[in-house]
Amino acid sequence: MHGYGGGSYGTHGPGGGTHGPRGTRERARQYALLPLRIFLGVTFVYAGLDKLTDGAFLSATGPGSIGETMNAVRDTSAVPALVDLALKSPEGFGHAIAFGELAVGLGTLAGLWARIAALGGVLISLSLWLTVSWRTEPYYYGNDLVYLMAWLPLLLAGAAEFSADALLASRRRRIR
Repeated sequence: MHGYGGGSYGTHGPGGGTHGPRGTRERARQYALLPLRIFLGVTFVYAGLDKLTDGAFLSATGPGSIGETMNAVRDTSAVPALVDLALKSPEGFGHAIAFGELAVGLGTLAGLWARIAALGGVLISLSLWLTVSWRTEPYYYGNDLVYLMAWLPLLLAGAAEFSADALLASRRRRIR
């Protein structure tokens, strides 16, 4: 196994594995993003399904509707033009967010096109932070900013372990 500086960590035994504290640290580093990937994947799948099964959310008007929410945050959002765009078709925007969250969550859980899924998570979280939770005070009470920051490591690193991306990469290496 190779560390950041390109050197080997641990003692390589007959099976090619690593032993000792350095091997343990390297293994922990190898799996470090897996809990974050599972959490974000499950959360976004749940959020997407929750929106798709909530008739009130997918309405243009009424309590709990996406239209009502967008109208409520229009004047306090960082980018009112985004809200105006959503208000042109609140039902369409609600469906887009719900299906986007579902696709991002499933892609993240499967580790399929993980960086693209993470980019989707970044874009959804960024758009919600700039519109819905922009005026939340103090800022750290707004969960959209936290989700935005949580997606960044997955965007940068992808899904190395237990992922369709790793499986596909392994198959490509064997074919060569």
